[in-house]
Amino acid sequence: MSLRVDKVRELIRRELSTILEKDFRNEGCLVTIHDVSPTPDMRQCFVYVGVIGKPHQQDAALAKLVKARGFIQRDLYKRVKLRSSPQLFFRLDKSVERGVPLLNIIDNLPPPLPDLPPEADAAAEPPIKPAN
Repeated sequence: MSLRVDKVRELIRRELSTILEKDFRNEGCLVTIHDVSPTPDMRQCFVYVGVIGKPHQQDAALAKLVKARGFIQRDLYKRVKLRSSPQLFFRLDKSVERGVPLLNIIDNLPPPLPDLPPEADAAAEPPIKPAN
């Protein structure tokens, strides 16, 4: 991606996070913006959201975002001055849920083997014979 698209992407992500934090209350769950992926022409923008909560709360939070898309786009357009306001498409990002089992596996690995004591290293090496 170009530098401009990266800057706009980060700006949109930051402003959407602020909009969701101030204007949207989701009972019993937390909604975060994981990533924003605008198209190169900036007409469409895919917003990957993470919802921490029960599965039915995730679906309800995503449905609430989709329903309020027009309001969110309008508020975003007021905050971020672009030639055209991108059309937002919200997608549920489950990467955190996929990562938790992996972290649990890493946490349950056995501890590493201890290092050998220095005298054991010396005993394992053959003695050096002096040259005559």
